Amino acid sequence: MLPINIHQAKTNLSSILSKVESGNETYVICRNGKAIADLIPHKKRSRVNKDPFLSQVKIHCDLTEPMTDEEWELE
Repeated sequence: MLPINIHQAKTNLSSILSKVESGNETYVICRNGKAIADLIPHKKRSRVNKDPFLSQVKIHCDLTEPMTDEEWELE
């Protein structure tokens, strides 16, 4: 990761984003020599892979079945 200060990042944002987008470079944006943010290419999450948390949820009823009068009264 290449360090870059905030002023340089603001002044050259378009060219920096082009380099990051092409995947050639990544940057760490610094303020007063301290790292505050990483500028890296965005990676889309796969919609095909199962979510590890949601795959643990089990539903034991038919969610399309209408509620009975008694069930409505419980709410």
